[in-house]
Amino acid sequence: MTRCLTAATACLLGVLVQGPSRAAEIVVLTNMGVVSAVRDLAGAFERASGHKVIVSFELGNAMMQKINSNAPADMVTQTPDVIDDLIKQGKVVGERVDFARAGIGVAVKAGAPKPDIGSADAFKRSMLAAKSIAYSRAGASGVYVAKLMQRLGIADELKDKIKLVDGVPVAELVAKGEIEIGMQQINVILPVAGIDYVGPLPSELQGYVVFAAGILAVSKAPEAARAMAKFMAAPEAAPLIRKSGMEPATR
Repeated sequence: MTRCLTAATACLLGVLVQGPSRAAEIVVLTNMGVVSAVRDLAGAFERASGHKVIVSFELGNAMMQKINSNAPADMVTQTPDVIDDLIKQGKVVGERVDFARAGIGVAVKAGAPKPDIGSADAFKRSMLAAKSIAYSRAGASGVYVAKLMQRLGIADELKDKIKLVDGVPVAELVAKGEIEIGMQQINVILPVAGIDYVGPLPSELQGYVVFAAGILAVSKAPEAARAMAKFMAAPEAAPLIRKSGMEPATR
C-alpha cells in the first residue's frame, strides 16, 4: 500500500516539476523537528525532477553557525519566525514557504501503563500523578509544553519532576526507563524503538509546530531550490508529509 501510494504521489508531483536542462545538486539544512518529512520529500523530488538533494541534518546551534558563516547550502527548513528573521538579515531570499506542521504527543516506555490524556482535565491529573516528565529544553514543542503547564496552573507542582532534554529525542530517555512520560512532536516520537505512543495532546490543549522552507542567499542553484520548495508545499505532497506523522501546513 505504501509503495503504491509513494509511486502515485511521485507521479502526481512529477507534473509540478519540469525536468532540468542540467541537473543541480541541492543542499538542504534541516533539524530534528522536520527531518523525517524532508527526507521523504527529498527522495520524491529527486525522482520527479532529476536534481540531487543532500539533506544535512543539523543539531543544536550547528545550523545557525553554518548559515551565519555562509557555508555552502541552498535551502533551510525552520520555524516561520526563524525564516522571517533570516529574510530580514538577508540570509534568505524570496518568500517563506510553509509546508508542514507537527502536533505534540505523549510517549511512555513500551509495556508501561498509559496515562489518561483523553481530555484536558484527565491530562492534568496524569501529569500531576507522574513520577517524571520530560520535554525538550529549547525546541518549539518544549517551549509550548512549558507554557502549557503554566496555563494549566501546575508548573510549580511539577518543577521537581521535569527533565529538560537537549540534542536527542525525548522518547529515547523514555525508552531507557529514565523518564516516565515524554512529550515532543509526534513525528519525532514515532521512530523511537522501545516506547509506546500514547496519543496526541487533547484537542483543546494541542499546539502545532509549523515548518517553513527558505532559499539561502548563498545558493548556487536557487532555481532548483525554489522548485523544491514549491514541490514541498504542493497539495499532492501531503501523503509524503503525513507518512512521517506530520501534516501539511494550513494555508
